[in-house]
Amino acid sequence: MSHPALTQLRALRYLDAIPELEPQLLDWLLLEDSMTKRFEQQGKKVSVTLIQEGFVTADEIAPERAHLPEEERYWLREIILCADGEPWLAGRTVVPESTLSGPEMALQRLGNTPLGRYLFTSSTLTRDFIDIGRHEQLWGRRSRLRLGGKPLMLTELFLPASPLY
Repeated sequence: MSHPALTQLRALRYLDAIPELEPQLLDWLLLEDSMTKRFEQQGKKVSVTLIQEGFVTADEIAPERAHLPEEERYWLREIILCADGEPWLAGRTVVPESTLSGPEMALQRLGNTPLGRYLFTSSTLTRDFIDIGRHEQLWGRRSRLRLGGKPLMLTELFLPASPLY
């Protein structure tokens, strides 16, 4: 199963450097904190529509492979994050199977819980980088995060109704 927004997310083209953009746009694209929390600060009720979740092979995570260790299987989670029922963000999380040990096994049981609610409660969370990308008129970003030093990739596409625009 897929969703048109996830097709657009996979089509993001990443820029070599941070572009000169309006400060408000950069504030959203370079946010280090939880996007879920930022959406809730807009006075919105945040919910997740789960599109896909489960193990996939390396062939199915081609865009993320260069940033993750080589493994046989990866946990893939694709969602639409809604604010008051309106789609604001498409998200794709790729987690190497080796990351899914200890407390990080909870990444397989998020279901309809926003990823940010889990990630940003961890004292071991670090971010290696944020890359800004664009597809047509839509902006997105990708980050390699680490929980307890173990990597995962998060890609986010801001949908037209998002306050980023």
